[in-house]
Amino acid sequence: MIALETRALEKAFGAIHVTQGVSLAFEQGSRTAIIGPNGAGKTTFFNLLAGNLHPDSGSILFEGRDITRLDATSRARVGISRSFQRNNLFPELTVRENLALACALRAGKTRNFWRPMSGLRGVGEEAAEVAARVGLAEALDAPVRAMSYGSQRQLEVALALALKPRVLLLDEPTSGMSPEETSLMHALLAGLPRTLTVVIIEHDMDIVLDLADNIVVLDYGRVLEQGPPAAIRASRVVRDRYLGQAPGAGDAP
Repeated sequence: MIALETRALEKAFGAIHVTQGVSLAFEQGSRTAIIGPNGAGKTTFFNLLAGNLHPDSGSILFEGRDITRLDATSRARVGISRSFQRNNLFPELTVRENLALACALRAGKTRNFWRPMSGLRGVGEEAAEVAARVGLAEALDAPVRAMSYGSQRQLEVALALALKPRVLLLDEPTSGMSPEETSLMHALLAGLPRTLTVVIIEHDMDIVLDLADNIVVLDYGRVLEQGPPAAIRASRVVRDRYLGQAPGAGDAP
């Protein structure tokens, strides 16, 4: 079954064509990495998938339903959630409060000013469960501003998971992390259930090659190449244009 599909997506900003005829299909439960050099159009493509931008032409289908004109909030409600390259958190709130807010919004519960969010029925427990999934059980009552950058990135993923998506879009989840933090995030991503379709933009090729079933290489807004990791590693076009290795360089004589 195809969870998410794009058909001939086009997006331009003035004279600059950032997305050019991108047609891709993401199978349910798959892990797809989007890679490419800076300026390849990766984040714009993600913004189109999530509803933060609308295409100039082309269409986006979620489980066969055309969602091209739905906004980001509506797409989150139908089952598409994303994390951002830069943390999108409430730094003065605790981990528990950030997660409780996400859980309550997903459930359509409103906040009473005289009643703590975590006190709403089921929300506090659900927030704790999501925190445990991403390794933040011991930090539930810590203010976000006091957390390490890596832990904040974990919370960013947790917020996306709290929306109970069927498709999860992850934009550079290890960006700015130390090697130790990157290792923890790698383990977190590897442990996500296969009921969840994951599309990830990631610069760390070790993570990409380990996690991805399929890799899509974007170049100037077009799909340069796509396929399983072994095929992408063997592609001379990709090595020349993206990995910075001229065709034949490093090949066995």
